[in-house]
Amino acid sequence: MTMYQQQSSHWGLFSAARKPGGLDVIPDPDDPNPAPLLRNVPAALDERLRVRTPHVRRGWLEGGSAERGDDEYLPISWSEAIGLAAGELDRVRTTYGNEAIYGGSYGWGSAGRFHHAQSQVHRFLNVIGGYTRSVQTYSLGAARPLLRHVVGNDDPISKATAWPVLAEHTEHFVCFGGIPEKNSQVNSGGVSRHEVAGHLRRARARGAWFTLISPLRDDLAPELDARWLAPVPGTDTALMLALSYVLIDRGWHDEEFLRTHCVGFDQFRRYLFGAADGIAKSPQWAEQVCGIDAAVIVGLAESMATRRTMVTLSWSLQRARYGEQPLWAGIALACVLGQIGLPGGGFGHGYGATAGVGARRLPYRLPTLPQGVNPVREFIPVARVADMLLHPGEEYDYDGERRRYPDIRLVYWAGGNPFHHHQDLARLTEAFRRPDTVIVHEPFWTATARHADIVFPATTTLERNDLGCAKEDRALVAMRQVTPPLGQARSDFEIFAALAGKLGVEQEFTEGRDEWGWLAHLYEQWRREASDPGLDFQQFWELGRLELPAEPDDQVLYEQFRADPAAHPLATPSGRIELFSERIDSFGYADCPGHPTWLVPEELQIQPGSGDFPLFLVANNPATRLHSQLDHGATSTSAKIHGREPVRMHPTDAVVRGLSTGDLVRVTSATGSVLAAVVISCSVRPGVVQLSTGAWYDPSAPGVATCIHGNPNALTRDVGTSRLAQGCTGQLTRVQVRRFIETLPPLKAHEPPTEGPTGTAVSTDSPT
Repeated sequence: MTMYQQQSSHWGLFSAARKPGGLDVIPDPDDPNPAPLLRNVPAALDERLRVRTPHVRRGWLEGGSAERGDDEYLPISWSEAIGLAAGELDRVRTTYGNEAIYGGSYGWGSAGRFHHAQSQVHRFLNVIGGYTRSVQTYSLGAARPLLRHVVGNDDPISKATAWPVLAEHTEHFVCFGGIPEKNSQVNSGGVSRHEVAGHLRRARARGAWFTLISPLRDDLAPELDARWLAPVPGTDTALMLALSYVLIDRGWHDEEFLRTHCVGFDQFRRYLFGAADGIAKSPQWAEQVCGIDAAVIVGLAESMATRRTMVTLSWSLQRARYGEQPLWAGIALACVLGQIGLPGGGFGHGYGATAGVGARRLPYRLPTLPQGVNPVREFIPVARVADMLLHPGEEYDYDGERRRYPDIRLVYWAGGNPFHHHQDLARLTEAFRRPDTVIVHEPFWTATARHADIVFPATTTLERNDLGCAKEDRALVAMRQVTPPLGQARSDFEIFAALAGKLGVEQEFTEGRDEWGWLAHLYEQWRREASDPGLDFQQFWELGRLELPAEPDDQVLYEQFRADPAAHPLATPSGRIELFSERIDSFGYADCPGHPTWLVPEELQIQPGSGDFPLFLVANNPATRLHSQLDHGATSTSAKIHGREPVRMHPTDAVVRGLSTGDLVRVTSATGSVLAAVVISCSVRPGVVQLSTGAWYDPSAPGVATCIHGNPNALTRDVGTSRLAQGCTGQLTRVQVRRFIETLPPLKAHEPPTEGPTGTAVSTDSPT
């Protein structure tokens, strides 16, 4: 009889079993809306793309001229691979210090908490003396530094007003960037019940209004019957400022809330009415900037003032040049309305960005692997990795500090794919060629693996046991191994344990525990801290799942702060919401002044429809995969056309170019070019094209395009949001789209690299 084993993923719970025809995946029966991404899971065992044995790059091993990203790989034994990697780690830390090691990871590799690659690599590097780390994320690089200054912490993300409150009380959802259902399929650590769509439907059935403000109509579900306003991309800040202007000019603002709960309103009001620059941020002004009729702006402001309104701000807004400004302007708009702290009113950052925003949180920590203490104090904002590798020693600004990029000699990456997240991928390729050595753990031959010198074959979640849980979910799941490891693959823990043994710190890393010992230890430690007298580890493992008590469903962001700001101050210098921040103002950043400001991004400094790149490109998250994970899976590949990613465009833009659905095109920006396939859609604003991220980077035909698979990060610029946050700006760029009429080059992204002869003997002495 086929035995199905329970597993968890970032996009939901499922059971799986190996069958002669492949992996059979069954969604959890208690999930009301299982994610289509589960159809990608069988591709995790696709042997064509799996790294099945350790490999070393020939050019690195032999000291030849071949470069990372364009070389042959030699399969080697585990002992040889461990020896090479340990030798390089020891050489670099002895010669240059541990700050010359960059520990890269992005944490989305597994929903399991023990086999969380980010925890594993950081724990290992800490026990050997530390490493240069990264801070922030590509998703929220601008938001979190700004929120610390404006509201004191990231509560608008982590403690947003709960969905049941919104479904019951909100009368008008004003959705800047939308609440896309595709993004709410996922959550870091897993999601046992997909409920966001249901909450939105209940609000609409109760009579709530929805206004979608986005260049993409499907950033909000059609069944919500939203009014769609499609501003020029990148102009949300101007629209928010104009709405605030109308509210104040018409006397619809909450003067008392602004006086008692905010600081800096006078400076903000003077800016809105043109005292500083002679430009009133009126609806007429905004109409010229964002293309929304002035009367529509006034009508929207009136509706917001007369209804319980939730201002929702998507994460996409801050993934652009000056990305701090739309978030700050949205908070200011909610302050002017004065509904912050009321059930169903105020603002939230990231509703629909993940299933966790607006979900109940656990009141205790998760059973996670401790990472230890990093004695190295060097760090970079995560989106500045190429700058660090290309410009060691160069100074840069970050959040009021003048910092210097360290000189990185060794990059150690596990559990992430920077050739998905980062921008200007040709530049990232050049950056990855600068360190002496790059070591990568990977289940698949991704672009990151193809830019490594030593590649360790890592297992997937299907090939190991783990504990699945998320701080915003109600289930603790026994993730049971479905199948033995493919080839010679090992877990990250086993790889690091072997390296730690070679470097003489095995006990410090493993603490004498194997996988099973760690799972039992983490569970029992969690059970004690959670004051749970219930099941012991063996009982839990046999049961397979625990339902966890969480915070109540009636969470309202800033409810206590609203009731008594003196007794419940925010963690800002003033204890209140800072519409003007003296601290940010003291930094003297022209690209992030002391209050919300309209700053014209480079993408808007040429007139739309003119120049070499007349179209705006929106590079949003994909509906068919999580980031770039399992791009070769069934859901992901079913959306491709001729094997390329679809690029959507409005019929009027297609007619001008003589294009039809299915046509192959070259999309070109000032940064690079990609091949894609056209999909004509009225859900895209005229003058805008949309190309989702996540297609595995394929630079195998540079004479044709920078990426022949359709990865939009070959088009986007590698610049920071501002000197305050240095966040990622991968959401928007300017492009031209033209029919591709040349011979279509074969895709290489879903093929393994060229391999040398097996059984190659190598010296464990460092080649460098």
